[in-house]
Amino acid sequence: MSDLIVAIDGPAGAGKSSVARLVAARLRLPHLDTGGFYRAATLLALRRQLDLADPAAIVAALDDVSISSRGGLTTIDSDVVEAAIRERDVTAAVSQVSAHADVRKLLVDSQRSWVAEQSGSAVVEGRDIGTVVFPDARVKIFLTADEEERARRRARERGEDPSAHLSAIRRRDAIDGSRTASPMTVAADAVMVDTTDMAIGAVVDSIVSLAEGFQT
Repeated sequence: MSDLIVAIDGPAGAGKSSVARLVAARLRLPHLDTGGFYRAATLLALRRQLDLADPAAIVAALDDVSISSRGGLTTIDSDVVEAAIRERDVTAAVSQVSAHADVRKLLVDSQRSWVAEQSGSAVVEGRDIGTVVFPDARVKIFLTADEEERARRRARERGEDPSAHLSAIRRRDAIDGSRTASPMTVAADAVMVDTTDMAIGAVVDSIVSLAEGFQT
């Protein structure tokens, strides 16, 4: 399979990461979690005690480092930061950092370069892949699920009460959908998949079947 990008977008808790990893394994393609890039930028800003409302300062910090992905793990330079970027402080701040247009432009360039290094084929997940990062992707999927189910999934991951996640998910959806730079929207040619009542295997099967139609 050559020159095939499978773009998987959707809100928090819709199942993007789990589905994208499994689809990539089935199709034998590299997998890129673009959200990890924004989380890494946020981690960098927090570690350097930058003003999160100052995009110029964040961009300057990003110019000093290389954010990438290696073996499915997000890196800053040679350091694997996958665990650190999932911590609460990063989760709470990532929407603010990722809303900056200049930050997004820099990281989108990095994401495109990463895929180019994989011979132009990959399963790429995020919130603007099919609309901004790879608008010409041959396969575009938008995963969704109702808010309560997404909150339950996040709670199960952390062994917490779903009510603690529902308000956070609503806040993240509002920010991601209303930001000026690359808002989360459904690409006109994307296939909508509601995962609320679907087993993950069924979701993966449907996406793999669609992607295999483009196999050359």
